[in-house]
Amino acid sequence: MSTFKIKKGDTVKVIAGKDKDKEGKVVSVDRKNGKVLVEGINIITKHEKPSAANQNGGIVQKEAPIDASNVMYVHKGKATRIGFRFENGKKVRFAKSTGDIVD
Repeated sequence: MSTFKIKKGDTVKVIAGKDKDKEGKVVSVDRKNGKVLVEGINIITKHEKPSAANQNGGIVQKEAPIDASNVMYVHKGKATRIGFRFENGKKVRFAKSTGDIVD
C-alpha cells in the first residue's frame, strides 16, 4: 500500500467481516502488513502461559488486527473515504464526502 489513509487515534467503522457496522478507535497501525488494531473490534480468545506480566496465565480476550481495507474513516457520524490534497504547501487529509479537512 503506497499511502496509508488511516492513522492512530482515528475513529473507524468496520465495513466487512464478523464485526461489520461496529465503530471504534484505532489503537495502532501496521503499515508493513496493512493491518490496524481497533479498540473493541475483532476480539479473540487466547490461552496464555504464566509470565512476569500475567502471573496466573489462563484464557485472555484481546483485540486482533484487522485488514485496513475493511475499515472506513468516520467523519461527522458517517463513514467516508479519505483523500489527500495540498493546502498552503502542506499535504492534508480530507473527507471525500464533505470536502472538510480531517487533520
